Amino acid sequence: MLVKQLEARVRPQPGAAVIDLHGDIDTFAEAALNDAFAEASQGHPSAIVLNFRDVEYINSTGIALIVGLLARARQSGRRMVVFGLNDHYAEIFRITRLAEFMSVFPDEASALADVVSSAPQQM
Repeated sequence: MLVKQLEARVRPQPGAAVIDLHGDIDTFAEAALNDAFAEASQGHPSAIVLNFRDVEYINSTGIALIVGLLARARQSGRRMVVFGLNDHYAEIFRITRLAEFMSVFPDEASALADVVSSAPQQM
């Protein structure tokens, strides 16, 4: 199997930071994930949104890294939202119960709409 080194790019959105993931999420993805999460957190968004549309492979270490990001998001009072999981990994998220702790959406538009609708209202 050809390993595709993970690249993670951050895109600020209203109330959120989207992290576009490209490549495999495995042992070698830790630095890219941590760096992207730190960059995404700088703007103090209410949610971190992970885009899995261009991720083909996630192993057990990758799942553990995602759990670590979820813990960091929760510790900082942020939601973790994901979209673009293929059917196989959507099922993995259900089996591992990750889907109970982060909202899973089919596409970016529905993920961002949920972030905006559930954001605290400013007075």
